[in-house]
This record gives sequence, C-alpha cells and structure tokens, in this order.
Amino acid sequence: MGLASDRLEAIARHLGLSRRTVVRYLRHETFPERRERSDAGRSRLDRWKPIVLERWNAGCRNNRRLFHEIQRQGYRGSYPTLARYTQRLRQAQEGAVRTRGSRSLPPVADPHRQPLTPRTAAWLVLRHSENLTAAETDQLNRLRTQHAALTEAITLAEEFVAMIREGIPERFDPWLAQDSALPAFRNFARKLDSDNNAVRAAVTSPWSTGQVEGQINRLKMIKRQMFGRASFDLLNRRFVLAA
Repeated sequence: MGLASDRLEAIARHLGLSRRTVVRYLRHETFPERRERSDAGRSRLDRWKPIVLERWNAGCRNNRRLFHEIQRQGYRGSYPTLARYTQRLRQAQEGAVRTRGSRSLPPVADPHRQPLTPRTAAWLVLRHSENLTAAETDQLNRLRTQHAALTEAITLAEEFVAMIREGIPERFDPWLAQDSALPAFRNFARKLDSDNNAVRAAVTSPWSTGQVEGQINRLKMIKRQMFGRASFDLLNRRFVLAA
C-alpha cells in the first residue's frame, strides 16, 4: 500500500504516532495490536537515583555533569529523564526553603510522590468524598491550608458541586451572591447568572443529555479505531452494529 507523504503525516499526527510506525503498520494485513510495556511505572534512572541524589546534596547541580557521570557508570537512559528528576529535586528544595524561611538549600530526599498537577487537584476537589483514599483525603486537607485563595476556591467548588449533585436550586442564588475575591469564580458566576433559567432547570430536571453524550463518545471512539484501517462501508457497518 502506497500513500502520499502528506497523508502519512496527517495519519501520524492524528494517531499521535511517528511516521515510521504508521508506515510499518500499513504494511501489515491486520492491525498489529500494541502491547503494554512490561516496565510500566519503572525508569531506567531508578538504579542511579541514589548516586544522583548523593551528588546533588554534595552541591553538584549541573545536569550535564551528572548525566556524563552516571553514563560512565553504565546509565543508558536519556538526558531528559535525568533533567525531569533533578527538576523535582530542585522543586523539593525550593519548597523547603520557602517553608523554613532559610536561604541555604537543605539536603533533599528522593521525592517518590509525583508533583500534584492542576488536573489532579481538580479531581480531588470534585470527586465524591467517600471515593477518596486516606492519602487523597490527607492531600486535599493539606491543599486547604496552603493559601487563603486556594481554600476559598476549594470551598466554592465543593458547594457548587454539592448543589448540582443534590438538586437543591435554593442554594443557587446564595452561591451567586458570594463576593469572591477570585476573578475566575466571579466570571463563572456572572455567566451562570446570565443563563439563570437553564441552570435551574439543570439542577431540578430529571432529564439529562448524558445518555446522548455517551453514545456520541462511543461512536467517536469507533471512528478513531477505524481511521486509516478500513473503508467507509465497514465503518458504517460498525456504527449500525454498535447501536
């Protein structure tokens, strides 16, 4: 099968694969299912982390120098992997400096826990409390104590989610009336107020577009699975069977 270069590039971009991988897949009569990595959750750097940590606490914080040192000792991983690890070490030290109010950099231990991302923090706030683990609950409680603005954001988000889940429209006006110091919440409240009737209907009505959205999402998934692998007739057939 021969495809023009621009079409190969388009398929690669759409699937998030390299152009070489797309070419290799197209040479197969059937799609070669991708195997899960057996080393998931592990890094080539794991064996050399104690060495990097010791050198870091000794004052060597030059990534290139550290990279060449562990390469001479057998490290075969990439430089970006090391750079991401030392960035976490640097963040841990800077956080300790801000907490202690000291100008000197304290020794740092291996930061086993991944940094908390905005997406993860949002899910901690929005998930049902009974679905949170003890560690996640502790993490959420620590978030509340970090900053006054963060505490306010968590409180407002939890109140809004509870109002929607429990279907209590009486809480809507008091929630809108809160004079938040956070611009994002003020803008959100202003947009909700401009569509007041629709929001109230969403809170009180038993009807939802969730089923429709779920079906649309399922059909989109089928379309992505079939992209570049089959004709329109087969795609249409799968849509019919999926229904």
